[in-house]
Amino acid sequence: MSAAAIVVILIILLVLLLLAFTRISPDAVLVGALTLLMVVPYPTDTGWVIGVLSGPQALGGFSNEGMITVGVLFVVVRGLLETGGVDWIAQRVLGRPKGLRPAMCRVIFPVGGMSAFLNNTPVVAMLIPAVQDWAKRLDIKPSKLMIPLSYGAILGGTCTLIGTSTNLVVAGMVISSTDLPPIGMFDITRIGLPCAILGALFLIFVGPKLLPDRGSARSTMADPREYTVEMIIPPGSGLAKRTVEDAGLRALPGAFVIEIERDGVILAPVAPDQVLLEGDRLVFTGVVDSIRELQNLRGLQPATDQIFKLDSPRYRRRLFEAVISQSSPIVGKSIREAKFRSRYDAAVLAVARDGERLRKKIGDIEVKPGDTLLIEAHPEFDERHRDSREFLLVSALHDSTPRRHSRAPLAMLILLAMVVAATSGVFTMLQAALLASGLLIFTRCCTISEARKSIDWTVLLVIGAAIGLGRALEVSGAASSIANAIVIVAGSNPWLVLAAVYITTSIFTEIITNNAAVALVFPIAYATSATLGVDFMPFIFTIMMAGSASFASPLGYQTNLMVYGPGGYKFTDFLRIGLPMNALMAITTITLAPMIWNFNPVP
Repeated sequence: MSAAAIVVILIILLVLLLLAFTRISPDAVLVGALTLLMVVPYPTDTGWVIGVLSGPQALGGFSNEGMITVGVLFVVVRGLLETGGVDWIAQRVLGRPKGLRPAMCRVIFPVGGMSAFLNNTPVVAMLIPAVQDWAKRLDIKPSKLMIPLSYGAILGGTCTLIGTSTNLVVAGMVISSTDLPPIGMFDITRIGLPCAILGALFLIFVGPKLLPDRGSARSTMADPREYTVEMIIPPGSGLAKRTVEDAGLRALPGAFVIEIERDGVILAPVAPDQVLLEGDRLVFTGVVDSIRELQNLRGLQPATDQIFKLDSPRYRRRLFEAVISQSSPIVGKSIREAKFRSRYDAAVLAVARDGERLRKKIGDIEVKPGDTLLIEAHPEFDERHRDSREFLLVSALHDSTPRRHSRAPLAMLILLAMVVAATSGVFTMLQAALLASGLLIFTRCCTISEARKSIDWTVLLVIGAAIGLGRALEVSGAASSIANAIVIVAGSNPWLVLAAVYITTSIFTEIITNNAAVALVFPIAYATSATLGVDFMPFIFTIMMAGSASFASPLGYQTNLMVYGPGGYKFTDFLRIGLPMNALMAITTITLAPMIWNFNPVP
C-alpha cells in the first residue's frame, strides 16, 4: 500500500471517529478532511509531495450532477409546499382510520408514495405536525406513528431515482466515474419496490409490538396563549355543503369551533353534523400553531377584510405576534377605532388575553396592555417595530407565509411533467429539475427568495466533500487495496463480496451520513467488481439500498433525527425496531440484486 493510500485511510478513519463521537457538524468535518487531503505532504520515490488531491480533483464533487440535482429538487419541493399541494395531499390521505394498524397504513403508504418523487426531508418536516395532531384526534401515542412516518419516507425514497439524495449521488458517480449508461428513473424500482412492500408489512404487523408507547417530549409544554379568530367560508369553497365533521373541523388539535354566525344568527354550540354554507362566519379558539394552520386550510379565509387592503401581495407576507405595551397609543381603543391597518400597514387576525375567551368580532375588540395580537404583515414588520415603545415584543412565526392555494394544481402539474420528462428520456433528471424549478418560480408558485432559502447547503456540502473523499480513495490506490482485502476475506464468491459491500455501506450509514457513506464505498465497490471481473450493476443498486436503509440509529438518516423529539424516543427504540428492519432489507437486497442484474463476467 502506498504512502498516499495510508494518508487517505488515516484521514477517513479520523472522519469516522469525529462524526461518531463528537458534535462537530458533518459538513465541517468533511470539508476539513478535504482540505487535509489537499495540503498534507507524503513521501514518494521521487521525494515529498504536497496533497493527495489537486484542487480540481478535490472540488470535483461540487460539480457532480447528482449533487446539483439534489439542490435543485429542494426548490421543486418548496414550490409544492408554498402552494399547499403537499398539505392538500396529507389532508386527503390521512382520513379517519379505526385502530393503530389502519392508522399506520395511512401514514406509511402515502408518505412512501410522496417520498418516491419528492425529497424525504421536507415531506417529513411538513407531515410531522399533521401526524402529531392527527394522532391526538385518534387517541394514539405519537411514538406509534413517528418512526413509521420516517421509515415510510425512507422506504418510498428507494423506489425511484429522485426519491432520495442517496440515489442521485450514486447515479452522479456512475456518470462521472464509470463508462456505464446513466441510471434511469425507475431502474431501482425493480428492487426498491419489493423492499418497500416488505418493510411496510413488517412495520404494520410487527411494528406495534416493537414501538414504544409514550408521548412526545414536547407534549407537556402547553402553549398558554389562546387566540380567538374568525374565518369565513368564501364563495366556491370546497367546505360548503359539508358537515363540520366531514370538513375536518371537529376537535381540531389545539383549536375548535365555538360558534357559527349565519345571516346574523349565532349557532352555538356547534354540532358535528352542522352543515356549512357559503358566507358562514366561523369563530375558532386555539393556540397559535393551530391558528396558523387554520390560515393555510384550503376552503377557509380570514373574516377580516383588512388583509385584502394591505399593500403587499399575500404571498409576500408573514404572521407575527405582537404584545401591546402600556404606552401604546391604541390602548383603550377598538382595533377598528385605532385604524390598525392604516397605522401599521398590518391586519389583526386574532387576539389572545390571559386565557380569556374573547367573543367580539376582531374589529370591535378593545385593546388592553399585555394583549397579544396575531398579525399578518409584510416581512419587515418586526424590524420596524422591534424597538418601538408601542410593543413589548414582536416576533415572527416560522413558516407562516399564506399558502397560494390557487396555484396548487399548477405546481402538481409541473411536478408530474418533470417526472414524465425525466422518465421518458427527453431530458436528464438535472435538466428536468432545472426546468421545473424555473417554471415554479416564473409562475409564482414560490419566490426567488423562498427558493434560495429552501436549499439545504449543509447537505450539499456533505455530498460534494464526500465525493471528494471518494475520489481520494481512487487516485491514491486505497480503493484497490481495500477491494483486494475484501476479496481475500470474502473469497472470489461475488455473493459474499456483495454482502460485504452492503454491510460496510450500512454500517457507515448508521455512524456517519447516508450520502457520505455511499460516496466512500462506491470507489471501493467499483474496484472490487473489477478485481472479480463481474458486472458492476448489482453493486450499484446494493449501495443505493444500503445507503438509504438506515433504520437502527436516529443519526444515520435526517428524517430519523427529525422524528426523534416529536415521538419522545430513546436511542434504544431505534435499535429495537431498526435492527430487524436492517436485516430484512439486507437479505432482500442481497438476494434480489444479482437475480435482477446478473454477475455477468466483464473483461
